[in-house]
Amino acid sequence: MAANEVCPWVAGGRPTAPAGCILRGMRGVTRDQTGDWVRLSLLFAAGVLTASGQPPLSFADKLYPVLQKAGCRMCHNPEGVASPTRLRFPEEGAPPERLEAFGKSLVELVDRRNPGSSILLQKPTNRIKHSGGERIRKGGAEEALLREWIGYLAALSGPELEQALQYKAREAAGAGDAPQVVLRRLTNQQYNNTVRDLLGEPTDPANQFPPEDYVNGFKNQYQSQSLSPIQAEAYSIAAERVAANAFRRGDSRHLIPCAQDGAGEAGCRLKFIETFGRRAFRRPLELAEVSRFDALFKAQSDFLKGAQTVIETVLQSPSFLFWMEQTPTPKWKPYAAASRLAYFLWDTMPDDALLDTASRGELKNAEDIGRVARRMLDDPRAKQSLDDFVSQWLRFDRALTSARDHRMFPLFNHDVAAAMTEEARRFIGDLVWNDRNFMNAFTANYGFVNSNLAALYKVPTPAHEYDRVEFPSEQERSGLLGQGLFLTLTSKLEDTAPTSRGLFVREQFLCQHVPPPPPGVDTNLPVLDQARPLTNRERLAVHTTDKTCAGCHHLIDPIGFGLEKFDAIGMYREKQKLLFYPEYHGAGAEKVKPKEVLLEMDTSGQVAGLADPQFDSPRQLGGLLARTPQCQECIVKQVFRYMTGRQDTRADVPVIRRALEDFRSSGFHYRELVVSLVKQWAQQSAERNVSVAASHPAR
Repeated sequence: MAANEVCPWVAGGRPTAPAGCILRGMRGVTRDQTGDWVRLSLLFAAGVLTASGQPPLSFADKLYPVLQKAGCRMCHNPEGVASPTRLRFPEEGAPPERLEAFGKSLVELVDRRNPGSSILLQKPTNRIKHSGGERIRKGGAEEALLREWIGYLAALSGPELEQALQYKAREAAGAGDAPQVVLRRLTNQQYNNTVRDLLGEPTDPANQFPPEDYVNGFKNQYQSQSLSPIQAEAYSIAAERVAANAFRRGDSRHLIPCAQDGAGEAGCRLKFIETFGRRAFRRPLELAEVSRFDALFKAQSDFLKGAQTVIETVLQSPSFLFWMEQTPTPKWKPYAAASRLAYFLWDTMPDDALLDTASRGELKNAEDIGRVARRMLDDPRAKQSLDDFVSQWLRFDRALTSARDHRMFPLFNHDVAAAMTEEARRFIGDLVWNDRNFMNAFTANYGFVNSNLAALYKVPTPAHEYDRVEFPSEQERSGLLGQGLFLTLTSKLEDTAPTSRGLFVREQFLCQHVPPPPPGVDTNLPVLDQARPLTNRERLAVHTTDKTCAGCHHLIDPIGFGLEKFDAIGMYREKQKLLFYPEYHGAGAEKVKPKEVLLEMDTSGQVAGLADPQFDSPRQLGGLLARTPQCQECIVKQVFRYMTGRQDTRADVPVIRRALEDFRSSGFHYRELVVSLVKQWAQQSAERNVSVAASHPAR
């Protein structure tokens, strides 16, 4: 090529520059600049870049589906086990333009001087050890697509590079609003508590309602609160029974606030309607509501029958069954705040004092609400709300319905399971109400035991039921991880379930979602064989040899392996015991003794994805969880989800972050976390009330 020949950089829209042309362009540049020139020239030669700098392929159309199919998003999402990493996929259903922006943001995972060594390539192909194993086959077409995209990212510069690197900041700023939850239906427990406090009803009528579904780990999530015909029928039956019980012995419950006879009857009737209605609807009644209830009342044969009819009608009203979180009516906003506080902090209706506080306008801003919340947390009713939160977070229901093979676990029965839930309830309550470090929930070496649990833990029977007892140091019990509740609800009929234990830690204590097995996958483990007995760890090795299973099970099974020193009901063991019964079912079969086999266990474990993942004992695991930021943040998220009745979203990140800061600065005091969340919830609700009001203009 002649020295003065123009370099033909592009032909037909693709780079075709000869090497001589490229090398001439490098004269006079620095050593660092030379590296960039060489990199760019190779990318042009490989066809990765167009002269216009446009991407060689559509990330949304070509590469994103490949990564989806490879299962990358299962872990690399805000709630996935890989959430602490720099790679987080957008939510399902994100529009193409957001996917393209996300694809460009992956430049932060690219080594721009040596693209082939980029973590974005090395990890999914498992050239660098990847917790999820090989997701992209080495040398395949999918890897070629990924390499092409990495080459494009490596060449980004100037404003394009700057824009790609600002993706996360733009995502946070453009997160939008969290879901607007205007109405919340009473949970079954809240219904029981409310009719008890409203009418003195002791029978827990909601225990006969249809069972509630767990969504996001709790039973109060708005997605599960639609009103089915069966639920409506249950409310109708309960209203009739509760109203009848109210005056079964006259006005022995003192529900009528005035004299019922003589000239004052009409005034007393209206006073009852207004007083009862205010408490039941958690706000003053509108005039139209008073008139409607008064007409119903007067149509009955006597005063108490009229009051009973009003009660039955009120208990079926949406204004009773649902409580306001936001309202378009300014005068009701303080009452909506009162309901939010009461049902979160007390798990029941606002009392008269709280409604009076609302009527005086003392629930208008976050600081006022924070002060009221502190007073409410000192009320004994706050204990029932904490108990409800703990029972759902730790899934008491699973322990109470657990069954065990009595040949293996003769100590276990329903009373023992109930004692386990009571221990957990008292244990968490002790941390909260005595303002202890809440992260001790994972490290404490004590429990609250009765005689049943003392036998289980092999400690002396306490002088009083559920006294605090120190655990023997050699057992290495560590907070909730060493208590019977957790160890039982994550086990099976005949033995422990390391996978279930690891899954529970991931989902409940780290807030990381692990996807279920793909359809059609055989989840059965090798059958126990007396000729070749295997430990649980050895049987579960099948999970790591099958590529379909290995990615997820590598993240959960090793956690459970580290807890194998506790059996299926939480008893300490040094070896795994297997019982092999002879295949004989005739007379006297129950008296035939099984062959007992004791196996040495490897109880080392790891929590893949954490900065310091290895542990050699349950106590080390507890300490690891207590100090890891993901676990601390998860506690905040769990309380947030229970409080708001919904999953946290990108829009809630500032709320979660601020609450976590307050939680840490308080020494991890649970009550300070609650107050921080309540204040921010109030601010969020105030902003949404403006939105609700804008969509419901005054007429």
